[in-house]
Amino acid sequence: MSNSAFLSSSLAKKYAMAFTGLFLCLFLVIHLLGNLQLMFDPSEAKNAFNAYTFQMTHNPLIKVASYITYFAILFHTVDGIILTSKNKKSRPEKYAFNRPSANSSWASRNMGLLGILLLFYIVSHMSHFWWQVKFGDLETYLFEGNQIQDIYTPTILFFKNGVYGLIWTIVYVVSMVVIALHLAHGFQSAFQSLGLRHARYTPIIKAVGMFMAIAIPAGFAFIPFYIRFIL
Repeated sequence: MSNSAFLSSSLAKKYAMAFTGLFLCLFLVIHLLGNLQLMFDPSEAKNAFNAYTFQMTHNPLIKVASYITYFAILFHTVDGIILTSKNKKSRPEKYAFNRPSANSSWASRNMGLLGILLLFYIVSHMSHFWWQVKFGDLETYLFEGNQIQDIYTPTILFFKNGVYGLIWTIVYVVSMVVIALHLAHGFQSAFQSLGLRHARYTPIIKAVGMFMAIAIPAGFAFIPFYIRFIL
């Protein structure tokens, strides 16, 4: 098979989905660790979170990693839509009568839908926060020799803002359920797509995947809940 034929094949697309998916799992872990600073004591959280945001936007290595992440999100989304479409077209009509629920999970059969829902969440999330950091008129102040933006205060106010904040708190929590379902199947599926299946290691991969599918979304979901109802 030529290189061009390989790149256009379903196998290549599955490899690409696996690699970008695992990369995005790593991103989620790092992003969660940074965002957990929002739950520090308010006297420390503002400087800690704003300094973290400053490093994310000014450190050259992190900026490169950010661009790679943007590409991975777009590629993973587009590749997923293409694969989902191909799978549906190649699936025989009688499949509908073969009780697919008996052989696969709901998440595995609806990864395309989950991916589209996540894309809407990512777009809204970036419009609320990333856009403000990049193009918004945020207040700045001097901290440890750097003039840093105050993204902490508008983030807190966003979730505490009356009915609007309550609605978006619910939206963010529900979105984390979608991420949980996506990770529950996607993590182990990525290793399977890469051919990394072994009687000894597959149960470990499934256990790690299930842990991530619970811990990461739960961590992200608790942040807006904490800000809205506890802070």
